[in-house]
Amino acid sequence: MNIFMERAIEEALKAKKKAEVPIGAVVVKNGVVVGKGYNKREKTKSAINHAEIIAIKKACRKLKDWRLEDCEMYVTLKPCPMCAGAIANARIKKVYYGADEKTAGDNLCEKIFESTRLNHKVEMENLEEYSEVCSRLLTDFFKSHRGK
Repeated sequence: MNIFMERAIEEALKAKKKAEVPIGAVVVKNGVVVGKGYNKREKTKSAINHAEIIAIKKACRKLKDWRLEDCEMYVTLKPCPMCAGAIANARIKKVYYGADEKTAGDNLCEKIFESTRLNHKVEMENLEEYSEVCSRLLTDFFKSHRGK
């Protein structure tokens, strides 16, 4: 069991209760959660309020720095291109994710993390033991919201 992925799942469940797409993220430094977030696009009517962005903002505020070099992120879904860019620019060391993005077979996240345009590279690892639970959260959410 990974306590930080469990915390990310808790964040995703908060989103689900508020009729937001259930994605959660936590930023961790030296074994301590310094930022957490869940999707708030519907509530805020803002396209950029993804779980990862919110968690990064909170971590930056708490650490009083935009550089999160010694931090790791745990997120329930593999990051989208916008979030991958934010993660790389925040200089997060490593991202652990639960579910693969089913519609993105182009490896764009990896391309962003490995881009020669950025002076920081991000490691990424799929925590496969969480793939099913994280995928199920999303599948169930979208099934229940079809036709509404």
